[in-house]
Order: sequence, then structure tokens, then C-alpha cells
Amino acid sequence: MERTGARVLALARQAERDRERCESSPGEAADDPERTYLREGAGRAIWLYVEGRTGGRFVQFSPAEYDALEGAMNDWLACYARATGVELDASFSLRTAAELLLETRNVHDVGQLLTGVPDRTADP
Repeated sequence: MERTGARVLALARQAERDRERCESSPGEAADDPERTYLREGAGRAIWLYVEGRTGGRFVQFSPAEYDALEGAMNDWLACYARATGVELDASFSLRTAAELLLETRNVHDVGQLLTGVPDRTADP
């Protein structure tokens, strides 16, 4: 469990740095917000939760670990939305995001469904 706690802490710290960067320099969004904020950010946080619930050994996240993981996911989702021109106060449930990930098998779809950001890959 210590290893899971360290992973949660590392994700939470990275999310905090990314959030501070995206809030302080809104015009300087990540070059690839889908990769930076969804795959490498929110997706990793959601997947850590999924692993803990469906992996070989059930992980009981402490309330602080769960809050940190959920907060990190929401920070990245807010940054993703902001980078695509959508302002929102992300306050999504980690469990809901995990269920969506298992259903869609695609973190881009999860981000789009939760944030309402239009699909940028669709034909106009």
C-alpha cells in the first residue's frame, strides 16, 4: 500500500504543478492537451484507481489518498477543458470517471463526456 500512496502523491504533485501552470499562463496551454492532460494526467489517475479496484489485490485507498487522486484528476480535466476553450470547475467523481473508462476504453472519450468539450477530431 505504501507504493500506491507514493504513486498517488506523485500524481497529485504533478497535477498541482500542471494546474498552476495552466491557470497562470492561460495562453500557453500544452501543445497537445489530450496527451498532457488526459492520457498522461487524468488517465493515469483514473487508471490507478481502476487498478486498485480490479487488479489482483484490492487496494483500500485512505480518504486522503482518494481525495488527492480525485483532486488530481479534476485538476487535469479542468486544464484540458481550459486548453480547449471551455471554462469549468471540474468536480467529477473518480468512481464515475473509472466506470466511464471501463465502458469506453478511451480516456479521450471520458474527458469529452465529463467536460463537454467538443470532439476536436470530428469533421466540422
